[in-house]
Amino acid sequence: MTNEQLQSLTERLSQEFFQKPFKHKAVFNPRLRTTGGRYLLTNHHIEINRKYYDEHGLEELKGIIKHELCHYHLHLEGKGYKHGDREFRELLKKVGAPRHCSPLSEQKKATRRMYECSRCGYIYTRQRRVNTSRYFCGKCKGKLFEKKSGKVPIFP
Repeated sequence: MTNEQLQSLTERLSQEFFQKPFKHKAVFNPRLRTTGGRYLLTNHHIEINRKYYDEHGLEELKGIIKHELCHYHLHLEGKGYKHGDREFRELLKKVGAPRHCSPLSEQKKATRRMYECSRCGYIYTRQRRVNTSRYFCGKCKGKLFEKKSGKVPIFP
């Protein structure tokens, strides 16, 4: 799908579900990583993450566009356009837009690293890597080493 096709789809969904025109730009933004799309308050454009279309298909893309159009139309009308606003939640229900998009399969899961003290055997778990030549055990000042099966997922 090209940016032109995305623009026409957004304009069509705006007319079909909101009975209002979409007068700004809708484009794919390759830099988006953790969100399906975003509405820009400054210039009223909508940016969409192409990965969601590639992985989940057209129906997921339509849901993301409807969600962003809810932000768009409420903001232009001067109503509550934020996720916590009652007007926003009501409009989401009315047009059948999702509150959140489906997660991408490639999203990196946070892992914990495990370090063990060579002297007292105390085990430390950290999300970030620890420089074992610089840091030492806080209990006995022993040398730390990373356990071989050290990377443990936080949310399995």
